Amino acid sequence: MVLAFNARLSTQDVDAVFEPPEIIRRRAQEIADEIDLPVDWLNDGVKGFVSASPEYTTEGLPEMAHLRIVRPTAEYLLAMKCMASRFASYASRGDRNDIALLIEHLKLRDAESVFRIVEKFYPPERILPKTTFLIQELFQNSP
Repeated sequence: MVLAFNARLSTQDVDAVFEPPEIIRRRAQEIADEIDLPVDWLNDGVKGFVSASPEYTTEGLPEMAHLRIVRPTAEYLLAMKCMASRFASYASRGDRNDIALLIEHLKLRDAESVFRIVEKFYPPERILPKTTFLIQELFQNSP
């Protein structure tokens, strides 16, 4: 959200899917030690939301010969954020603001449009009630 959509100035961690995990985790720990970052600054928890039919892009990202960086398309990121639908807490911003920003970015006008995108990446039976309620609530409160 920070790199692709300039949604906020910073983030508490970097969500990533990486290979090979053992080497990357070890190097992330070394980096954390070197520059005094939290040990969990590189977070692979997002792997639980990876779709069987993902869509990635390199748009707006740095290109390097030694590192391949991709990000989810706006639609895929919206679907992943909706599937997570985390509530804000003391330790987390939650997903509500990111979902609202992506809905605006994609110029979606109703909840059904959001559900069509989510169902493009995930089977409807995996969509939790909290996701349904959050999406419907976002459109109830819009002008």
